Amino acid sequence: MTKPTLINNAKLVDPAKNKVEDGAILFTDQILDVGSVDSAPDGAEIVDADGAYVAPGLIDMRVIIGEPGAEHKETFKSAGRAAAAGGVTTMVMMPNTTPVLDDQSLIDFVLRRGIDRSGGVRILPAAALTQHLDGELMTEIGLMAEAGAVLFTNGDKPIVSSRTLRRALSYASAFGALIAHRPEDPYLAEGGVMHEGDLAARLGLPGIPAAAETIMAERDLALTELTGGKLLLDMISSAQTLPALKRAKSKGLKAFASVNVHHLVLNENDVDGYRTFAKLSPPLRGEDDRVALVQAVNDSLIDVIVSGHDPRPAEDKRLPFEEAAFGAVGLETLLPGALTLHHKGDVALNTLFRAMTQRPAELMNLPQGRLTKGAPADIIVIDLGAPFRLDSDKLRSKSNNSPFDEKLLQGAVKRTFIAGKTVFGG
Repeated sequence: MTKPTLINNAKLVDPAKNKVEDGAILFTDQILDVGSVDSAPDGAEIVDADGAYVAPGLIDMRVIIGEPGAEHKETFKSAGRAAAAGGVTTMVMMPNTTPVLDDQSLIDFVLRRGIDRSGGVRILPAAALTQHLDGELMTEIGLMAEAGAVLFTNGDKPIVSSRTLRRALSYASAFGALIAHRPEDPYLAEGGVMHEGDLAARLGLPGIPAAAETIMAERDLALTELTGGKLLLDMISSAQTLPALKRAKSKGLKAFASVNVHHLVLNENDVDGYRTFAKLSPPLRGEDDRVALVQAVNDSLIDVIVSGHDPRPAEDKRLPFEEAAFGAVGLETLLPGALTLHHKGDVALNTLFRAMTQRPAELMNLPQGRLTKGAPADIIVIDLGAPFRLDSDKLRSKSNNSPFDEKLLQGAVKRTFIAGKTVFGG
């Protein structure tokens, strides 16, 4: 049995209540009491938070892990270590492994092997939407949902065939399954390496127009309306996409969206100087796009903030910009990156945490993501204002390709609990 723990003198962040309040929280593997806690059982560990913030553990809906097949980039162990330090208690693992996560035996492998090797961090599999992620033949959605897949996606390979995506949305709706799809027209984006605009022209780099995202997003939302499916627009990056999302939601469609935290804090200017660590897919866009995305998070038009964790070894990044790989690590910078918006006064604290805890849990029907009695005791203790300059060489991931390298951030995780057990700090 998990030893009881009482954290007192805390500021409790509960997005479900939409407020921050002083209080305490008592838990074993589940939350026993929260708010005004009168006493703790004999033998309980007493933790004086000393005014630190206590929140649900983060649920990161978009994490790439190299295991199996690319363990030189990331393993369950290294990803778990980075996640725990970043306050991420649940990771949704993308299916682009070798082999691809496209049958129930591989889903079972991730569920069994992942938590055994991750140091206790929950690793939940996102299953491939099409076989081998080739965009053609649909996978066995029902069997993989039964095996434990929490969503279905084609990862970074958009499904060009409208017929295939229509069939997938329709079939998945019978199981209440969530489909996450990257809205990008691969023909418009082909050959591009950064946001199409004046800066790309000055740097002499081929651009990816915002229209590549908007066109595909509008198609995906139309198919959602046609099928009654449940769709998450995966990592949107452009202000042009937001009106279509707003219209879909106003119609009552089961349409949702996520955004990469890097797109809320950085913009295309961070690529200036040919900084390959800031080469992302979708690309960092203009400042107007960034501001619009932040406002959409504040308005809850965008539902979820993700890390977009995509580890790349140095040899993949230290190349000429056009040849360098896309991607950035993010498990340890999701929280401090998002907190930048709170410190600037752009987004309310509860709204930020809702997008990283409660909403992901709701979309995937998980019991985590809330500070309520009976919920799993996945809890983080945070020094909200602790400043630090990121040294990417000290990141716990096997890769260190962070565009936040050498940037000043605020917000440090002091302790992470999963099912009531300490997995970081203490």
